[in-house]
Amino acid sequence: MFELNDKVAVVTGGSRGIGKGIALVLARAGADIAIADVLDAGDAVKEIEALGRKAISVKTDVSNKKSVDSMIKEVVSNFGKIDIMVNNAGILRLAQIENMEEKEWEKVIDVNLKGCFLCSQAAGKEMIKQKSGSIINIASVAGIAAYQQGAAYSASKAGIILLTKALAGEWGKHGIRVNAICPGAIQTDMTKGMLEDEKMKQGIIMQVPLGRIGVPEDIGEAALFLASDAAGYVTGHALVADGGWTANL
Repeated sequence: MFELNDKVAVVTGGSRGIGKGIALVLARAGADIAIADVLDAGDAVKEIEALGRKAISVKTDVSNKKSVDSMIKEVVSNFGKIDIMVNNAGILRLAQIENMEEKEWEKVIDVNLKGCFLCSQAAGKEMIKQKSGSIINIASVAGIAAYQQGAAYSASKAGIILLTKALAGEWGKHGIRVNAICPGAIQTDMTKGMLEDEKMKQGIIMQVPLGRIGVPEDIGEAALFLASDAAGYVTGHALVADGGWTANL
């Protein structure tokens, strides 16, 4: 039930971090992978090909409709279809609310929330044609409980959770499932600076019942479940993968 043989998955922001972790887990399960990223994804493509799967990299700005539409067209041209769309691309900008610049707010919302919408819309049109598909949006526990100095990030991730539910409600009739994952503290390039502070790192670990910082593959395994037939009756759900952090009051 967890096999993805003959499936095609698109992972935005898949050159590193959580996106790369997801791409590798899906590839190990049998999926061919298209990585859509503004960054070079050559290394990730090589790792996927080493697993015996096909992989391509498509330069993509998820906040730009023309770029997204062009990416989807290229993926379909190469693979013939899209079975799984993972909207992972995202950025974080920390600032006190009273000092946050408008352009920084707009950038976070454009990449995180608008990007998720544009990619879901473009991939969804292909999935509607084939009457099947799984869309997985990477939200965050910050979309459930706010981070201090992370107002834009939390707002964007909360928006992703509700966008997920809206898409699931509209597209279920087409055989398309839409779910979100809400990661907690995960060791990535984005969190590297924060987690290099040993005092802060240990403070987080003390609040996580499972007693460790997560790794990208932890989110990859959650994505594999949601992408697979094992989650065939799951849609409109936001799966929290945080080691119990938000449950530990």
